[in-house]
Amino acid sequence: MTLNNIVTLFRFIVVGVSNTFVDFLLFFSLIALHVPYMWAQMFGYSAGVINSYIWNRAWTFRSVGGGKKQFVRFLAVNLCSLIVTIMMLHGFREMFPIVLNKMIATISGMAINWIGSRMWVFSEKMCCKEK
Repeated sequence: MTLNNIVTLFRFIVVGVSNTFVDFLLFFSLIALHVPYMWAQMFGYSAGVINSYIWNRAWTFRSVGGGKKQFVRFLAVNLCSLIVTIMMLHGFREMFPIVLNKMIATISGMAINWIGSRMWVFSEKMCCKEK
């Protein structure tokens, strides 16, 4: 792993922490208001996705170019991640307390997002990054 990859991964993690904060804040606020967890997950996750795209494009991957195609790829990766996290929240709802369940689902979603973002969405080959 090169220094550049380590820096990029560190930035991705920092952005991921901020996304998680946005997501958890909205998710648990909605849960406190008795919104069903599936809806709370979709709204919280969506707010995190918006934060993620802005910061990952500008700071983590320093991406230029790509435009609409890049955004569509980003949404596709995040839709896959959302589906996995909802399936996990639903599948583990009886096994774990909601906080632990949410954390497990979030970590799984982050792994999907890292791989998808690094290899497909913000890949130099995919987004025509200029040096």
